[in-house]
Amino acid sequence: MKKQLLILIFIIATITSAMAQDETFPLWPEGIPNSKPSEEKEIADKGDLLWIRKVQEPEIQVFLPPKNIATGQAVLICPGGGYEGLAFDWEGTQIAKWLNTKGIAGIVLKYRLPSSASVSVSYKAPLQDAQKAMELVREHAAEWNINRQKVGVIGFSAGGHLASTLGTHFESEGSLNSRPDFMALIYPVITMKMEFTHQGSRNALLGKNPKQELVDEYSNELKASPDTPPAFIVHATDDEVVPVENSLDFYKAVKDNNVPVEMHIYPEGGHGFSLGNANRVLESWPELFYTWLRNLDSESEK
Repeated sequence: MKKQLLILIFIIATITSAMAQDETFPLWPEGIPNSKPSEEKEIADKGDLLWIRKVQEPEIQVFLPPKNIATGQAVLICPGGGYEGLAFDWEGTQIAKWLNTKGIAGIVLKYRLPSSASVSVSYKAPLQDAQKAMELVREHAAEWNINRQKVGVIGFSAGGHLASTLGTHFESEGSLNSRPDFMALIYPVITMKMEFTHQGSRNALLGKNPKQELVDEYSNELKASPDTPPAFIVHATDDEVVPVENSLDFYKAVKDNNVPVEMHIYPEGGHGFSLGNANRVLESWPELFYTWLRNLDSESEK
């Protein structure tokens, strides 16, 4: 009996030590840029899913894997929500916890939404927060057991638009320190052009009647270059929310610039499937992504 108890204590201790530890860090402790005073309050709806709206204090929630399995890779996670809200657990913390099982740090970004009354210039705020988050991860790389040259981004739906903006706008809008080393785009919004855009995301980010110059600037299939990070893309053909052409057009734009890119198009799956746990076919994409990351890691070490 005593031996069994000792074994049980050992197992519990092992599981506890292996559990992901998370900590939250504000992005702008010395003052948020592109902001203005308002009486708006952040809202967190805790139903079946955690849905966050009207973000007031942008921050990152850091999930680190146990050191004995850490690969040195880290992924900044941009949840979707049509630029109107954040599916914070479904496309955020759940992704981070899965990454931790693979030895990869998961950094969940709570970014400002362009429709917030506390934002001055709507379309600039999400990208400002994403760029700052990338810089912050690299600043803490040694402390968090992360390789500064292995920090990428993953984004879902409108979060995919933010992730692809981060990967294509670092020269004009940010610094090279904010450029992700790789990006994964999961059923992403890419274009702001009317034919294939997600209208809700476009309206929230750019307004209902944006100038053509702004539409072109945030149509990320037009912004790909030879310096765009390697990309991994997942979409479903029957996505009726964000047309699959968003991914197809971005794949072609990246490939035409001789940037490594891998894409998986599923015949069915719709939109918003996250890790694909409810679908035997879709649940394969996280493992495909992990394999891609491992191969990317191997290439970088040659």
